[in-house]
Amino acid sequence: MGRFGAGALVAALTAALLAGPAAGPAPAQSDSLRQVLFVGNNWDGTVDVVTPDGALGHVGRINVIPDINQRLVEIYLNPIRLIFFLAVRQLIGEGHDQFVDDMYTSPDGRLLIVSRPSLADVVAIDIRTGRLVWRFPVAGQRSDHMALSPDGRQVAVSASTANVVHLLDVATGREVGQFPAGDSPHENTYLGGGRYIVNASIGSVYTPLDHPLLDTTKGQRVFEVYDRTTNQVIKRLDMGAKLAEAGFPGMSSAVRPMTFSPDERFVYFQVSFFHGFVEYDLQADRVLRVAELPNLVPDLPRTSYVLDSAHHGIAMNPAGTKICVAGTMSDYATIVSRATFQNQGLVQTGQKPYWATRSADGNYCFVSWSGTDSISAISYDTGQEVAHTTVGDHPQRMRLGLIPTTWPN
Repeated sequence: MGRFGAGALVAALTAALLAGPAAGPAPAQSDSLRQVLFVGNNWDGTVDVVTPDGALGHVGRINVIPDINQRLVEIYLNPIRLIFFLAVRQLIGEGHDQFVDDMYTSPDGRLLIVSRPSLADVVAIDIRTGRLVWRFPVAGQRSDHMALSPDGRQVAVSASTANVVHLLDVATGREVGQFPAGDSPHENTYLGGGRYIVNASIGSVYTPLDHPLLDTTKGQRVFEVYDRTTNQVIKRLDMGAKLAEAGFPGMSSAVRPMTFSPDERFVYFQVSFFHGFVEYDLQADRVLRVAELPNLVPDLPRTSYVLDSAHHGIAMNPAGTKICVAGTMSDYATIVSRATFQNQGLVQTGQKPYWATRSADGNYCFVSWSGTDSISAISYDTGQEVAHTTVGDHPQRMRLGLIPTTWPN
């Protein structure tokens, strides 16, 4: 049964039946706040809290599955949920349960909002007490990437198997809207001061049908723009077709992580199976350039790519001059000039880099090495690693957020 065998199931059922209801919201705190880097450790259900600088000092750790016993009861007593729970473990989690995909904090630094794929939900954890404040089960069987609105009042979360994006109130967890997406919606980003949400769907990345001739079996993969003022999807693009129009045929339509220029006119995104990224002009609606980066595994069959990702993680510095890239299957990270697409050398201090996040001051790119349970701080200026530290099991998403200055106490 994987991580939870028969004995663990009995213990979980017993503990859950004896447990009381989840705690409600704690009183608001008046503490001043500090900015930190949150690192989501997907396979062990924890979030490491780290200083967002060139030192990467450890601040603390948060358990984001305090209700795991209750959730296991629900899953094992529901045959459909159990099937999908085990399928997520085997097909997407590389044999592991996925307990934390994405996370953001509320503007007051009190709540940590977390999407938990294997548990098919989004929850709010009280940072000070570690208790569950609210829970939203997503449509379908798996939750995925999120985005936080500029005012910090709303999160958009992709529901992978239901092909919708939920819009949730950060304070209460209530759904305030939703919009349709392609197959397996993935990345979300708020643009235009929060008026628009960009969503990209990646299709069936867990199937073995990875040959280019079988690309259509991956499903509908679209890059779309949702207008929050009209509650309508106002643009839908097939990026594979757009790449072919620009003279790059045979590339995947599945848009992975993305980053935007400071004026939000240009988007730089990764696509399945490609070692590099694409530059797209949102105003002209066309591909401008394609950056080809080193492929250190040229003989690796496409079926061995983790969830079809050659590269998974990209972040532009605030000045819009440098792009940080995680070369997932080639085990490197690199800083690339936006003007020339030349890289500043490869950082190879870990395995399976899975995400890239820039520091608030623009000095560093933080890269998670999911294969070796560590993270790096890389200088945007020099392209060199300046710090490296260990975290929990299989770090993926990293986000800047706020905590009370007195936490932990």
